[in-house]
Amino acid sequence: MCAAVLTLEAITLALTAPVMITLGDIRPAVALSVALGLAAACVLVAGMLRREWAYYLGHAVQVAALLLGFVVGAMWFLGGVFALLWATSYGLGRKIERERAEAFAAFDRGES
Repeated sequence: MCAAVLTLEAITLALTAPVMITLGDIRPAVALSVALGLAAACVLVAGMLRREWAYYLGHAVQVAALLLGFVVGAMWFLGGVFALLWATSYGLGRKIERERAEAFAAFDRGES
């Protein structure tokens, strides 16, 4: 679920480049670098989520998306929505993994 959130967030972050240029009066090179850099980070982190430390990078991406609110006001809302989706999917993923581990342990002990 976390990978899906990051993938959708990558699309949203890539689309902030034109908004930063027009509404934020940010130079196009800077806006494209920031927006596409964060979008690429989302895609890369989504691919690395097999490793535990990649989730910390995912948390950092959420903070960076929220901080874009200083440049584009709408990112306070959009960054908050994606941070909430990220936290929910992260929490549910942890719960599912814990329950799977308990079920496998019970199976190994011979319980049904």
